[in-house]
Amino acid sequence: MREPNAIDFWRGFALVTIFINHIPGNLFERYTFSQYGISDAAELFVFLAGWSIGLATRGRDGTPEPRLTTVLRLLSRTIEVYRAQITIMALALAMIAGCALYLDNPLILEWHNAGGFFADPIQTMVGVVLLTHQLGFFNILPLYVVLIAIAPAVVLIGRVSRTLLLALSLALYGASLVFEWNFPSWPGEGDWFFDPLCWQLLLVLGFLANEASRESERLRRLWRRLMPLGIVIVIVGVVLAVLEWRPDPMLAPEPRLVFTFDKTYLSPARLIHFCGMVLAFQGVYALIAPHVGRLARFLSGLGRNSLAVFSMGSLLSLAGQFVRFQTGGGIFVDISVVGSGLIALGFTAWFVEWRSRRPRPTRKAPDAAAPADTPSSSRSA
Repeated sequence: MREPNAIDFWRGFALVTIFINHIPGNLFERYTFSQYGISDAAELFVFLAGWSIGLATRGRDGTPEPRLTTVLRLLSRTIEVYRAQITIMALALAMIAGCALYLDNPLILEWHNAGGFFADPIQTMVGVVLLTHQLGFFNILPLYVVLIAIAPAVVLIGRVSRTLLLALSLALYGASLVFEWNFPSWPGEGDWFFDPLCWQLLLVLGFLANEASRESERLRRLWRRLMPLGIVIVIVGVVLAVLEWRPDPMLAPEPRLVFTFDKTYLSPARLIHFCGMVLAFQGVYALIAPHVGRLARFLSGLGRNSLAVFSMGSLLSLAGQFVRFQTGGGIFVDISVVGSGLIALGFTAWFVEWRSRRPRPTRKAPDAAAPADTPSSSRSA
């Protein structure tokens, strides 16, 4: 088990923020950083994924691992994330159906784009498996599947030329903004909520930031000097959020996505704001960690087990929405829902690590005295 560190801490922070924000209208939502800027926890989550890929594809001594090992490692992770998405989608649909039955309210079947599944389960089931049909609040992992699937190319190109990798990523991002390229949804109309063609840039930036900071003390000094710029960007974001000012997409010039705060296509304003957040808060963990030991351990534990915690958080946030819908919300309901949810997330992280620490039972060696062709020896084989 890793000791608490900045990457796991901020990843855990992002997971808690996503969990709270996925229960719309709750009391604690207004206190998340997503309410005081242009970007939110989704950007942080993807950026840290890119950073973590840089860490995971190197040995303990910092040397890059063999190419085949990198490809197989990331392919395995892709399958793991895909499996998690299919599992939580099935459970979420069952939860929606169960809530509709329990409350005798068929309108609940329309929640979060679930209506298509119950109206046309044959086509929609195919869409779920292909990741082209996504429920609202359950659309981050499909993006993550695509990003981890292309991560081997990111790593291998980055080892050849980081400049080339950044140029290719920026070119794809720019073209997707201008021409509004995105993955289509099916069987319903529309596109993916998170456009992988744009969000890949954030993954690449996270990967390159890790690679560069590992090798360049000069770059780390430059980042520290840019901290005041990051603080200015954060303040501007707070002012815009407090004033509730956002550019009107109908009035924005072409290409309109360049001038809006669009989340689907990761508009430049969101990207710049997030980069400012990174610059402004780059040294915060080192300052606060000695004084918030328990909090640092808790959030780092969530971050170490991000996939399991995110999956559980998605289901718990849906359950929280049901509770608030039925009860009408309120301070005591919100405290109970969010508080019990955070406890459950902590337990999830603990349970995953407890399972990994359990000694695996050793297989009993077959009895050498037993004849090889006896029925008992055949069954034990």
